[in-house]
Amino acid sequence: MNKYILAIDQSTTATKAVLFNNNGEFISQNNLEHKQYFPNPGWVEHDAEEIYQNTKKVVLNVLKNCNVLKEEMAAVGITNQRETTVIWDRKTGKQ
Repeated sequence: MNKYILAIDQSTTATKAVLFNNNGEFISQNNLEHKQYFPNPGWVEHDAEEIYQNTKKVVLNVLKNCNVLKEEMAAVGITNQRETTVIWDRKTGKQ
């Protein structure tokens, strides 16, 4: 069975998933932009639910584009907005 490495990059403007094989060679990527809200000068906010849904979509799209199964993943790396905090309710799965 092949093994793959998935990188998820959640930046200020978009969420991207990039898939590599176990030799570090690029296989596929998918990217979705998300809306930015500017409530005050110098501030930017995002909808956490939109980011969550975009993350699921880009990961599934990358795996689907290459016919890779989630069981073939050896590792997942995540980069994000370091200062971001979102609280999720354990029972409902909502923020």
